[in-house]
Amino acid sequence: MKAVQERIDALERAFGPLDDPDNPLGAAGLLAADAAGEVLPEAERVLDDFYLNAEFVPAGLGGRLERMDVLGRVLRPVFRRDASLGFGYGLNCFFAAAPVWNAGDRAQREHVARLLLEGKRVAVARHEVAHGNDFVRDEFTARPVPGGMILDGSKSGIANSSRATGLVVFARTEGAERGRSHTVLLLDREELPEGRVEDLARHTTTGMRSALFGGLRFDACPVPSSAVLGGVGDGYELSLRSSLLIRGLIPSIVLAGADTALRTVARFAARTRADGRSSLDVQHVRDVITGGFLDLLVIDCLALVATRALHLLPRQMSAYAAAAAYLAPKLVAESMDAMSSVLGEETFAQDGAYGMFQKQRRDLPVTSLGHAGSAGRQVSILPQLPYFARHAWFADPEPPPGVFRPYDALPPLDISQLELLGDGDPLAATLVACTDLLESAGTEDGTATGTGALRFLARALTGELVELKKAFEKVPDGDREALSSPYSFSLADRYTLVLAGAAVLGVWREQRNAPAGPAGAFLAAPAWATAVLYRLVGRLGLPLPDRPEAFERTVLDEAMARLHNRRSYDLYSSPLA
Repeated sequence: MKAVQERIDALERAFGPLDDPDNPLGAAGLLAADAAGEVLPEAERVLDDFYLNAEFVPAGLGGRLERMDVLGRVLRPVFRRDASLGFGYGLNCFFAAAPVWNAGDRAQREHVARLLLEGKRVAVARHEVAHGNDFVRDEFTARPVPGGMILDGSKSGIANSSRATGLVVFARTEGAERGRSHTVLLLDREELPEGRVEDLARHTTTGMRSALFGGLRFDACPVPSSAVLGGVGDGYELSLRSSLLIRGLIPSIVLAGADTALRTVARFAARTRADGRSSLDVQHVRDVITGGFLDLLVIDCLALVATRALHLLPRQMSAYAAAAAYLAPKLVAESMDAMSSVLGEETFAQDGAYGMFQKQRRDLPVTSLGHAGSAGRQVSILPQLPYFARHAWFADPEPPPGVFRPYDALPPLDISQLELLGDGDPLAATLVACTDLLESAGTEDGTATGTGALRFLARALTGELVELKKAFEKVPDGDREALSSPYSFSLADRYTLVLAGAAVLGVWREQRNAPAGPAGAFLAAPAWATAVLYRLVGRLGLPLPDRPEAFERTVLDEAMARLHNRRSYDLYSSPLA
């Protein structure tokens, strides 16, 4: 892990301090480029020199992608500064490559790997889903002909469509049976017949204003059968399987933007006024900063579990990836709303010392793939919950401890082992096990160990799991109507909060057993875990113990120390430029 940290630190240093007015890649330059709807060429050169595209290519194909948790961490220095840069330059390339890594044959995988390692871009045009994330509901069609297909139609809102050499296109297949309505095609623009593909006008967005969202039109474009990824009609399943890789990264990129937002607010609050006081003298301000930091810690626990489970729990990870991608943007949006009350009129600043807050808040809905993405993630979770209720909860064994240990080695990622529907919920078993651990510690002096409130809160979350089990045991097998009700969606929301609590307890327990990393001592103590669970249990509307004010002060002290010492607001406390 030392080499990984050095790689991350090198990228951070290459960008330079975000708050340095003399840094051309600092906040002033990024805000000016955002206002102009452009990405800073100097920033792209930093990523060129870093060979960021290599992070998206599996090591077996010549790249640096070996661990999904590491990929999430590498992206953070970029997204702390500019989501347009992070998404437009590289992450969108990973989104496009995911179907290729999932279903491509050797030649297709090698072709995309070569494009990315040469510094070229690959764009993806996904299929239309009702209430999906498309800006405009239009799509491509593919008509089978001898030796291949004829591609027609147009689509808007494709990131990097005009800059990409490689194209991954989801096209509706004529005459296909239900459930197999789309086929995925891998195309190289340099190999397409002249005059058969046209770039459409750029589509402007409120968030990520520098990202290039354009469109494409195909006119009776012939493509060979070798362009098909997987098989004809595999598009829907391939989209779902690709989401298993993509969703675990969402918490890292929204966390990174929220890190900058929180740092902006903390710096504002720490200013000393003429009378010697500061905004930190106000309890509400202290609560907002403390709560914002706690939310980032719980999001990183979800990011850790979702990405490491890809390696360690491939048959059970789908619910965790969906839950992490669903809950992280929601927590950040609520936290940013609270932060705006501290900044006051500076919330609306477009430039200057506090302009980055408005930019990060504006970028969040696009970065997190939108409101419809949240609903889609809940839909991915819901069908699994009746099975978990009948067969997994309070019966499954715990996951390997490595799920919660960020510095432990991981086995190679085997995409072929990933399952769309989990056959168990070992993370819920960690909640039960940690509750039992805390209950047994309760026979000692809970006040002395500092775990009395944590025990109460863990017990509350375990009780909530009992109620979820009762509710989903009543859902008949295959009853789609029951699972699509508003009540079921509310239960899925509660389940994600329970999972978040389980992830936090797992990380705390493993750090307590073997503290590691710059934040090891802080994470091994019960203060942060107790304060996080207090917020989660409060969100569930369950009875709470006395407020852990002393623990919250500890968390606030850590947040302000990281501000002054230039350390990241996550589980790693990484150095910032």
